[in-house]
Amino acid sequence: MSNTARSSSPPRGRWAAFAVVLVAVFMDLVDGTMVSVVLPRVQADLQATDAEVQWIVAAYLLAFALGMIPGGRLGDVHGRRRVFLVGTALFVLSSVVCGAAASGGVLVAGRVAQGLGAALMVPQAMALIVQVFGPEERPRAFVVYGAVLSLANVGGPLLGALFLHVDPLGLGWRGLFYVNVPIGLLALLGALRWMPESRSSEVRRVDLLGLALLVAATSAVMVPLVQGREAGWPWWTVALAVLAVPLFAAFHRSQRRRGLGEDALVPPALLRRRSFTVGLVVMFAVYSVLSSLFVVLHYALQLGLGWTPMGAALVVVGFPLGVLATTSIAQRYVQVAGRRLVQVGLSVICLATAGLALALGDVARSGGAWTIALPIAVMGLGMGLCVSILTSIALVEVPARHAGAGSGVANAVLQCGGAFGVAVVGTLYFGLLTAGSATASDHLGAAAAALGYHLVVLVVSLALTPFLPRSAVASAEGAEEVPPVTERSATGDRPTR
Repeated sequence: MSNTARSSSPPRGRWAAFAVVLVAVFMDLVDGTMVSVVLPRVQADLQATDAEVQWIVAAYLLAFALGMIPGGRLGDVHGRRRVFLVGTALFVLSSVVCGAAASGGVLVAGRVAQGLGAALMVPQAMALIVQVFGPEERPRAFVVYGAVLSLANVGGPLLGALFLHVDPLGLGWRGLFYVNVPIGLLALLGALRWMPESRSSEVRRVDLLGLALLVAATSAVMVPLVQGREAGWPWWTVALAVLAVPLFAAFHRSQRRRGLGEDALVPPALLRRRSFTVGLVVMFAVYSVLSSLFVVLHYALQLGLGWTPMGAALVVVGFPLGVLATTSIAQRYVQVAGRRLVQVGLSVICLATAGLALALGDVARSGGAWTIALPIAVMGLGMGLCVSILTSIALVEVPARHAGAGSGVANAVLQCGGAFGVAVVGTLYFGLLTAGSATASDHLGAAAAALGYHLVVLVVSLALTPFLPRSAVASAEGAEEVPPVTERSATGDRPTR
């Protein structure tokens, strides 16, 4: 009785607890996006290989993606505040490892640990919103959460370049990781003070077999992609790539068996919905472009043209500004013209990508920064029209009982797409350069050629859009399968002392 009464009134300090998780999520996103700006400096300082540079970005994204779904389940079972504290502590400690890394391998290991820490932190943020805010305050909380995510994605690269330029700690790129320590400690103290504990009333086990198969299958794809070129494509890279097929098949079979008890990482019922599976493919492709684009650009501009990280960051600042300019339009009209917005956005991105490939050749001759800045800004306008609404369109026909699992799968696919894009584009880019003798034209030409991957996946994504739902409003068929939402089924939470 007392528990029910306590849960019906808004918890004290809920906005303070919300601020704590926002700080942690902001720290994670900024850390993930700012690294691309400093990669050339990192490689020169640590004498890292090209493959290690790719892993510095891709390993973080993969660890985050593969750990996110079990991270959410661990919070349901063992308590969300407890898991959030563990994840934040792991993120802080691994940031120290990254900052102190004496080799590329150590930095990659630190980035894996950072990704796992983020995978424990981030799922608890959404659960906290549902737990502590009532129906009246919840929309406001989601708006604030979305604004912070946008600010982190927009400001990450520029903040990284600015921090490196000012270098307040006198540690160069290492300071980008060390600054996470005081921020993370504040988040830990705030969580201990204000964040309430909660667990799910419907406890489900973590699918360890499914997780192991998924990690093995994903690794069998990523390792050959990243390591194959430097190793000279030996037989084991081909063997691993072939092995990925039966591993993914075994994962699918395991999910079908686990799905009978609703414990699957990826419930089979989700993949039977064409709109959801097509949405996943489009999201995977778009985020593979988004994550890999700036890694290649910063290398081409800094190593090819000799620009500073700040100069390179200022040239691409039009991209996040373009995203901000059109995101509000997409959010406003997603319920009436969601699919059309995605199609227009992808078309704009395709044209801007082709323009950027041509501009990279022109800047080698003219040196005009605007020739690069303009297509990047236009690309941002296209991204704003589709990226912010892709997830909601993909999930619109998912029944309410699978909404949590669907959201987790979608977020994991986004991160995996980013890692895959970094691996493929990095391999193309570095493979086209001659070690030790690459000129400015070589770097810019390699970057332009690598954009060919972007054009291919964008055109394929555009061809798939007719299979997406017309808008972010559930069809009558989907609505019939959505059970009535009660307070308990909507949250699934029970307060704990």
